[in-house]
Amino acid sequence: MPDLYPSRCDEVPRVIERSDPVVYSSLTSSAPLTAGQIHQYSQDGYVVLRGLFSPSAIKGLRAEAVKLLDNPASLDKETLVTESGSGRVRSIFMVHRQSAAMARLAGNEWLTSIARFLLADDVYVHQSRLNYKPGFVGKEFYWHSDFETWHVEDGMPRMRALSMSILLEPNTPFNGPLMIIPGSHRSFITCVGRTPENHYLTSLKKQEYGTPDQDSIAQLAAQNGIAALTGNAGDVIIFDCNAMHGSNSNITPFPRANAFIVYNAISNRLQSPFGAQTPRPEFIATRELVYAVN
Repeated sequence: MPDLYPSRCDEVPRVIERSDPVVYSSLTSSAPLTAGQIHQYSQDGYVVLRGLFSPSAIKGLRAEAVKLLDNPASLDKETLVTESGSGRVRSIFMVHRQSAAMARLAGNEWLTSIARFLLADDVYVHQSRLNYKPGFVGKEFYWHSDFETWHVEDGMPRMRALSMSILLEPNTPFNGPLMIIPGSHRSFITCVGRTPENHYLTSLKKQEYGTPDQDSIAQLAAQNGIAALTGNAGDVIIFDCNAMHGSNSNITPFPRANAFIVYNAISNRLQSPFGAQTPRPEFIATRELVYAVN
């Protein structure tokens, strides 16, 4: 398969204009999103759905997230990612296969119907995780495009995937909310530096390869600005796989906890990596096609 988005193969970064659609379906009366929401997602690369989950539903999901955090022995050790300094849990991957509650969340008909509409295909869970950013010690996630890593290290051919972040705690301007550069999803920023073998062992704690250069980020931000996607527990942030995003560290007393579900189109399932010797493990990048719908 030709590589439409080559990265980590040149000495200087390049900008490659996106050749894939953003919204793959046309608006119909049965669409799960409004025309305004679809327009914002197409133009900005993200949309926030307010109050999609009820307080009681979020209470149950939050309790499950705490239970998983408090019982690491019940989880596949490989799926636990800790902070490099404090040793606190940073992320738990493959949660939809380790928790019945998270499996139900990944298979939620409202979420999957939105994913199927935007991608115009059946979908499966490419990746799931709980991201914890505890008060005072939660570290940042540096600027990156998910697709760059999924393409280079996992073998995702095209930009036909999306992420949904379900807010389990309030994401305020102060506790490290998701930040996105609006419109950045329309340009693919190549990265510099060959991918080391087993890069995932360090990149999940702190990514160094597969991060864009500062000049490219500065140019994108100067052109489009930066949006901090704050919200209440129960809100859902949907963002395109190529949206440039990151988040600050959390030095407030107030924790941030989000569940992430990544849906990929069945027609876009993983091939051989485009810029790595071996693909990353199953717990990071699903190759066994497990459908999200129940």
